[in-house]
Amino acid sequence: MENTDKEYRIERLHFSRLKDLDTLYEAVYGHASPKNFFQKKYDTAYTGKSCIGYVAYNKENIPVAYYGVIPCFVQYKNQIILSAQSGDTMTHPLFRYKGMFVELSKITFDLCKAEDIPFIFGFPNQNSYHGAVHKLGWIMTEQMESFTIPVHALPLKSFSERFNWTKFFYKQYAKFILKKYFLQQHGLPNSITAEGFGGIYRDKKYLQYKTYSNAQVIKIGNAKVWFKITSDFIIGDIELGDFDFDELINELKKISKYLGLSKIIFQTSSGTHLHSLFAERFKSFPSFPVLFQNFGTDISLSEIKFAFADIDIF
Repeated sequence: MENTDKEYRIERLHFSRLKDLDTLYEAVYGHASPKNFFQKKYDTAYTGKSCIGYVAYNKENIPVAYYGVIPCFVQYKNQIILSAQSGDTMTHPLFRYKGMFVELSKITFDLCKAEDIPFIFGFPNQNSYHGAVHKLGWIMTEQMESFTIPVHALPLKSFSERFNWTKFFYKQYAKFILKKYFLQQHGLPNSITAEGFGGIYRDKKYLQYKTYSNAQVIKIGNAKVWFKITSDFIIGDIELGDFDFDELINELKKISKYLGLSKIIFQTSSGTHLHSLFAERFKSFPSFPVLFQNFGTDISLSEIKFAFADIDIF
């Protein structure tokens, strides 16, 4: 597919081109992507759809831009609906402001229609929000809210990032701290759909797919927490059961302190049970806007809610 100004050509994403996303990622972020990250993340064969997106190449065959969506299923009332999440929008620093994001988005939308994907959703950052809404017609249904719980801790995790050997020892130390809580389980069922909202359908196939991330599950009492460690303790979702919420938070603060993490962070849609529990105790801050592109579905998109575990960066 040729662009009229001949500065770049556009090709549909294919498994053989995933290595080009690694190249583009390093140019955009200044460091390499995790090993086999895109190969795992884009292996969505469980949905029957794969590689829904396009890559732009310059005259030297260097990847300079990418836009695509990641197929998944959404549970809405008694329906399981094919959908997709917008993710990994990237433009090479030397090729920005050429309209490639808009062009790649539009042809990806056409591809979604051809592949019978009735709607897509996304969580844009501040760099892509304006173009998404004002140039591409994304509809915002809500803004997620973020809760930050401070923890008094020595900065063990940030210190460990300085050298490879300290990274190794911190990883072993973290395993030791989490050993008594750790569950050999891939993720958690969706707490939001359990409440009757629409949301990502987290069946066994989806949770197996989600292992491209280094998130884990721990059990505290009879509560379960799906989390990952970055520079903070990031909660993806919680299966609370009848366990006391305050007791759970206190235990998570202890764990975070031992791990040398100064913050516990959770993000979710308003109106959910977990949102109400956090909002009663902690101050919230505006987080990701929730955007949809509707290609013909008649379901109420505003009834679809999300937790941080549902975002592709978790």
